[in-house]
This record gives sequence, C-alpha cells and structure tokens, in this order.
Amino acid sequence: MSFSHRSTRRHTPCPARTPRLRLAFSKKEALDPANSQDDHEYDLEKHLSRRSSRHKDQIEHEKYPETDLDKGIVGWDGQDDPKNPRNFPDFTKWCLLGLVSLITLMSPLASSMFAPGVSFMDADFNNTSTILSSFSVSIFVLGFVLGPLFLSPLSEIYGRRPVLDCSNCFFVIWNLGCALAPNLAALMVMRLLGGIGGSACLTIGGGVIADLFVAEQRGLATAVYSLGALFGPVVGPICGGFIAQRVGWRWVFWVLLIGSALVTLGIIITNRETNPTVLLERKTIRLRRELNRPDLVSFYARNKTEVQLRRRNVLKTGILRPLKMLSMSPIVFLLSAYLAFVFGLLYLLFTTITQVYMETYNWQPEMCGLAYLGIGIGFFLGILFVAKTSDATIIRLSRRNNGVYEPEMRLPAVVFFGMLVPISFFWYGWSAEKKAHWIVPLIGLLPFGLGLMGIFAPIQTYLIDAFPEYAASAVAALTALRCLFAAFLPLAGPSMYESLGLGWGNSLLGFVALALIPAPALIYKYGGMIRKKYPIKLD
Repeated sequence: MSFSHRSTRRHTPCPARTPRLRLAFSKKEALDPANSQDDHEYDLEKHLSRRSSRHKDQIEHEKYPETDLDKGIVGWDGQDDPKNPRNFPDFTKWCLLGLVSLITLMSPLASSMFAPGVSFMDADFNNTSTILSSFSVSIFVLGFVLGPLFLSPLSEIYGRRPVLDCSNCFFVIWNLGCALAPNLAALMVMRLLGGIGGSACLTIGGGVIADLFVAEQRGLATAVYSLGALFGPVVGPICGGFIAQRVGWRWVFWVLLIGSALVTLGIIITNRETNPTVLLERKTIRLRRELNRPDLVSFYARNKTEVQLRRRNVLKTGILRPLKMLSMSPIVFLLSAYLAFVFGLLYLLFTTITQVYMETYNWQPEMCGLAYLGIGIGFFLGILFVAKTSDATIIRLSRRNNGVYEPEMRLPAVVFFGMLVPISFFWYGWSAEKKAHWIVPLIGLLPFGLGLMGIFAPIQTYLIDAFPEYAASAVAALTALRCLFAAFLPLAGPSMYESLGLGWGNSLLGFVALALIPAPALIYKYGGMIRKKYPIKLD
C-alpha cells in the first residue's frame, strides 16, 4: 500500500478534515521556510496543472515501498525504480492507457451498433416481440454486469495484462458467433457471452489508471479513458444503420469482428503489466529463488496470513469485494445508483430513438443512426469541459483546504451536469410528441450527452481516488450496477411510451433524474466524514 510523503514544513489541517492525500509543495520550502508562504499558491497550481505531468522532477510524489532484505520485505529498488509503473515515462503511460481506451471503444460500440439493424433481424427470424427486440440489444450490457465481478479479482491475482488479453479474445470469438447466429435465441446467448468478454476493459481500465497515475493526474486520464466507454455507444448506431441497410445486419458483427481482432492483436503485442501488487509478487518469487530466501515476502502481502494468500481465498474475497462496496458503503451505493439510472437512460434511448424517428419522421433505418449525433456532440463537449476543469477544480478546493486534497473534490461538477439530464428529457420528449422539426429533438439530446459525460468521469475518478488500492473493484461495483440498469431499463421503454406517449413518458424520466440530483451534493458535503468515520473492511 502506497503511503504519502510528508512535507518538511508543518501544516495544521482543518480539524474536521483529516487529510487522505497530502499535496507536496516546492522543495525550496524546506531550505527557506520564511519565504515560502508567498509561493504556496504558485507551487500548488504548478504542481497540479496538467503541464506538470510532463515535468516529474517538479512534483514530489508519494513515497513507494522499498526493498528491505534485512526484514525480509520485497519492494521497489528505490523511489525512482523504472520498473514501478508510476515511474514509467509519460509517453509509455499514455500509450498503455490509449491501448485500453481503444478496446474500451470497441466493446461499447458492439453494445449499440446492432440497434438500427434490429428490424432486419426481426424479419429474418420472424420475431414480433418488441421486448425481445429491445433485449437483443441490451443483453450485451448484461454481460457487463457479470464479467467485472470475477474479472476484477482475477486481475488482482494474475495481473491486468493476461486477464485483459484473454477477455478480449473471448470477446472477439463471440462476435464471430453473432455473425453466424442461426436463430434469435443463439444470437442473444452469444451477445451475452460477448458482453462478458468485453467487460474486462471497463473494470480493469480503472485499475490501470490507479496503477500508472498519481491523484493529480487522474482527472485527465479518466477523461481520456471515458471517451471510448461513452463515445462507443453513440458511434455504434450511426455506423450500424448504414451497414444494416446496405449490406445486412450480419455485417454489423463482421465489422465488429475485424475491428476488435485488430485492436486485440495490438494490445497483446504491445501491452505491459501495471499492477504493482502482481509485479512485486513476481519479484518476490524471483528473489526467493535467486537468493535462496524462502522467507521473503512482498510488501503488499506482509500483513496477510497464509490462508488469506491462497488463490482460492483471494478470488473469493475479490468477487465479494465489489458487492461489499455496494452493500456496506452508502457512498459507493448512492453514486453507483445515480450513475446507473442515468446510464440506463442512455440505453433506453439507444433502443427507442430508431423507432421514434422511423414512425414520427419517416426516416429510413440507415438515417436513424444520425439521430444519435446530438448525444455524440454532447459527449464531445462534455469531455472537453471535464478535461479542462478537473485539475483547476482540485487546485481551487485544495487551496481552501490548506493544500489538502480530498476525493470529494471531484464531485461539485456532478451537481451542475446532473441538472442537464432532466432538461434534455423534457425537451426531447415534448418536441417529438408535438412532431416539431426533426432537428429539435436531436438538439434536445445534446444536454443529455453533456450531462452524462460530466457525471460519469468525475464519479469514476472519485471512486479510484477514494479506494486506490482496490480501484478495479470499485470500478467493478460501479460498472456492474450501471450496466444492470442499462440491460433492463430499456425493456420498459416501449410499453411506457405506448401508455404515456413520448411527452409524458420522457417527462417521467426527467422528474426522476431531477429528484436524484441532491445525491452527489450530499456526498460532496458529508462523504469525507462518512468515509473516514465508517471505513469498510475489504480484505
């Protein structure tokens, strides 16, 4: 477990806020404390700005565990050990994150790319059930619920790289199965299995960010990583509509097969292990053999019993850890439930927009994919805003808190962006109900895309910061619940719109979204106190 490096100058933190992560000031403070006060704001802003990630020598990072053979503990060979993922060159870090982000684009792309081709699939398989039609799209996301629960602990045992590689190959294989599916039942089973394989990148990506980046760099890293997770479902229907209309719905899966196979091959060739626990365990095994020292133990395993270190128990504990987080931490549950509802709305739109534009505006299936442009543009604007303001928000709030960083500082933006979600559903629903010009409901979806991105990235970064040692499990809990909503909420769409109409149906969803806005505000105000006063035991 990493622990913070303390500055040589004493700071008296606010009594109500015990620091979790101490932000280091300039080294000249230790040499000239009398003149350092005037430079604090400058140093803090310089150290936390995105530019500072390119100048590591200006940042005093947290202290990492070092090898102490006299005590039988294996750690890193000094603070600057190049084998420590936190010390990888910036280019290597961003390349590794880029690889994970690429497959994180392909997997959600597969979740929605099939949506515009459902009507053609229904004709081929003689399906008349609107529920089965919707479920054939959303069942892929159900795999995102099941996969993280065991893939996350497997990555803690065997490492990020082998679990990601095997899962990606599993994802590729079932894309081939979907392309050759003989009936609707087989298609749905293979969509589910493909979703399980494609879920690894969604949960392991958070762990990779925690492995590679210190807290003041994770805002931008999570924003970049979120591009694939949220843009994939939007780009999918746009491409899928043209493919299904021109060459048939099965070619949607052939295209996914080709793209995912190429990305998977690139990851297998160029990826590196980043999990520090696994890397130090491998180093410990090697040193035991080379030095004939069976007593050596990894720093991260030094306080664990032999029973706890058995792989069966590690796997069991890892599977239960995301469930513990959801059931025992009100913070994790509330934030996960809020994001789950908003994410479920996204997939409800994916399964209904095509039908709305075909029936209301007489669009062809290939054109219906363009109706998702409003959400896509909103995502793009949202990611720009989050990437630009994430670090600035931390700087401002840390300055008010005597230079002490708290994970809750990620959440103020969530309240603002949450207000955009109900606005979007009122706008989209009533403009479609009254058959306004087709561009009006399309523009109405733009605030939703902007709001979802502004909710998703800060909440995920908050959980990574709040549980850095168990970042993969925290993201697994978040992913499992949000994808459970994404799998089943769309099933209520057709009957809801049939009963209430597009206007009141979407207004109902807007009112629920409006009622949930106080949740992140309450966690921002009281989350730090709850997290410290009632810590949850995860081992």
